[in-house]
Amino acid sequence: MSFARPVSLLAAFGLFLAPLPSADAFGPPPKPLVQQTAEAKLLGEFARFAALSDGSVGIAVRDLQTGETQAMNGDTLFPMASAYKVAVAGRIFALVDAGEARLDEQLALDPALASEGGIAWMFSRPGATLSIDRLLELMLQKSDNNATDVLVARAGGPQAITGFVNKLGVTGLRVDSDTAHLLYRAMGIHPLAGSFRQNADAARRADPQLVTRDLRDLPNMAFAAELQDTSTPTAMLDLIAAYESGRALSAASTQRLFTIMANCETGKKRIVGMLPPGTAVAHKTGSLNGIGNDVGVVRLPDGRRFAIAVFVMKDGKGHVARDRIIAEAARAAYDYFLYAPDRAHGLAHKT
Repeated sequence: MSFARPVSLLAAFGLFLAPLPSADAFGPPPKPLVQQTAEAKLLGEFARFAALSDGSVGIAVRDLQTGETQAMNGDTLFPMASAYKVAVAGRIFALVDAGEARLDEQLALDPALASEGGIAWMFSRPGATLSIDRLLELMLQKSDNNATDVLVARAGGPQAITGFVNKLGVTGLRVDSDTAHLLYRAMGIHPLAGSFRQNADAARRADPQLVTRDLRDLPNMAFAAELQDTSTPTAMLDLIAAYESGRALSAASTQRLFTIMANCETGKKRIVGMLPPGTAVAHKTGSLNGIGNDVGVVRLPDGRRFAIAVFVMKDGKGHVARDRIIAEAARAAYDYFLYAPDRAHGLAHKT
């Protein structure tokens, strides 16, 4: 007598009675077609704008309410140029929050920290000082390199700034230099002594191509390939989101940081360039030979906000093309977050 058939029937019956796997076992439900279409159009626009450059373009945007992130080359490292000053400011405000610094604290303008342009002339005045708050304004609103390097020194140096960023859980962003030494590397020189002006002038006399590169706004490919002082677009979003959420700084410091950034005087044709008049934007630009960046937060008419980071490197088309790429990307993101259908929390897409 064989029991094979009854056993097989019981087994089949048991499978029939077993609970069906939940929907989660098969992964999240598919996105609605209209949402997939909106995302595809946004990423397609990013790719179209990137084609305006003969270099590399990285774009990342994030809904600061839901966390939804859309990115193109979001995990590629780009030179930050002056966009690194957003991290410097965060470290300074963290010191203020910890009671280790004050916004009204006066910092000496050490001539050894003077580079070119901006308030460099003030460094030759014995006893000249400026408050931390004023230096923050000069750094973030005018991108003054001299003010920045005074703050970098007060922050404890580049490593302390990177440490601050890392403690926030942000990876993919590193600060290795103050502005003067970042510019030295961009020029391809490594002086051991002397003032910035003396070293820069000597390098230009020794290599006229440095002057040509500046005049024609051409990239230094070797510098663009370095790992120092770089960030991915997504990492920059992570830093900005940490600020905006109040997770990194006190409410007072967060408000002061974004108030200063909301009055940025550089990059009028970048993030803000194609947005509707009156749109509230807090941002920081970065510019160097063949490099054009802009990062910040944009407020939508209904009060929602999104963060954006656009990096362009190795570009030989010039600042007009770079500015347009950033402006177009910002407007496409603005329209996407304002008009696209509601999205679930935390959705992300990268290319």
